[in-house]
Amino acid sequence: MSARQPLPFLAASGRAVTPIAFVSAAIRAYRDRGLDPDDALQRAHISPKELGRRNARVTAAQFEIFAEAAMRELDDEALGWFSRRLPWGAYGMLCRASLTRGPLELALRRWRRHHLILTDDVAFSLAVDGGLAIWSIEERRDLGPYREFCLVTLMRYVLGFSCWSIDSKIALARAEFPFAEPPHVSVYPTIFCKDLKFGAPRAKIAFDARYLALPLKRDEIDLDHMLQRALPLTVLPYRRDRLLVERVRKLLRDARTPHATAEDIADALALSTRTLHRQLAREDASLRELKEEARVEIARHALARGRAPIKRVAQAAGFRNEKSFSRAFRNWTGLTPRDFRRQASLAPDTSA
Repeated sequence: MSARQPLPFLAASGRAVTPIAFVSAAIRAYRDRGLDPDDALQRAHISPKELGRRNARVTAAQFEIFAEAAMRELDDEALGWFSRRLPWGAYGMLCRASLTRGPLELALRRWRRHHLILTDDVAFSLAVDGGLAIWSIEERRDLGPYREFCLVTLMRYVLGFSCWSIDSKIALARAEFPFAEPPHVSVYPTIFCKDLKFGAPRAKIAFDARYLALPLKRDEIDLDHMLQRALPLTVLPYRRDRLLVERVRKLLRDARTPHATAEDIADALALSTRTLHRQLAREDASLRELKEEARVEIARHALARGRAPIKRVAQAAGFRNEKSFSRAFRNWTGLTPRDFRRQASLAPDTSA
């Protein structure tokens, strides 16, 4: 990408979290082309002593400076991964070619198709399975010692572009990689998610397929601004999740229980309770309202399918008494529990 290249494993703070292994992979690209990386390393204040330490880390700022210098000096945004160089600005062109007035799914299919113009050493695929969108990478060439650095970066490029384009965090359900667990595996939950698998057939990320239907929020002018400083779109995790309310609803619905706590929900979403409440407020929702909605949904099913007393239905749905249950039920449905049951009993049976 033009200006500063977005790179995938950097923290928003000044903490050193980027594995030295990724710096070493870029240095290998210099060596393979008979060039000296010392100037780029000096600019980034990365010392030879750090390079010699297996578990060393560098900061976001250090890696950004080093990587930009390397891409410019090598004239290769792929940093040696592929059989031909990707000139400076190649991934910016890919972002531009992927913009669309349609949903994210169309943008990703454009990304998949146009990336083959840059190189056919790898190919992307997008599928939907069981409510999950699966983005995977087919390796058509032996990536050798660049393999981990390449696959991790490619995944974060497309994930960063996707989050930026729909202006939303995309919460990953799982991530898989076709190599052994690396020594610096502790950084992977920060880069991707907690559910990780190594030694898989292909590199894959999976996320809720409903993100694919979200419309893009960006245009050419936004892209021009973004490319002036592209790093934040893959470095800084988006705080807003435009599907958060639906994800909470699904958790409450699948649990079929009115007793899930804020801690239970936050843990399932890999958030702190404070972040959960804050992000829901940003979407004009609250956990209390969503839990009440879920309780009413539980009650709807109980009223439509059985003859249990209203008081017992209220208790099963988690309400303290029949009066508070009736008030909540009417607010959500426009009917009292008894009227709802009466209408449900008169409705024709369509289950056959």
